[in-house]
Amino acid sequence: MILEIVTPEVTLYSGEVESVSVPGINGEFQMLDNHAPVVSLLTTGSIKIYGNVELKEDVANLFTKGNGTTDFAITGGVIEMKDNKAIVLAD
Repeated sequence: MILEIVTPEVTLYSGEVESVSVPGINGEFQMLDNHAPVVSLLTTGSIKIYGNVELKEDVANLFTKGNGTTDFAITGGVIEMKDNKAIVLAD
């Protein structure tokens, strides 16, 4: 699946991932390939990206690597998953 993480200033990540886990307002949830379409508000937490993630050098310091994931902390936002593409608009 394709994941894009976008802030008001810059696109932080755009690329192929195995799956992504996000902090939804009703709890954390994960999306894999061919997930049903969804739109959800996000709350304070961490976006966990699973797979081989290659980050641009100018934004790499905003992400942390851990237990097979690449994480990005957010204070809120929105996610839309449709046609095997997830777009996160993050605060």
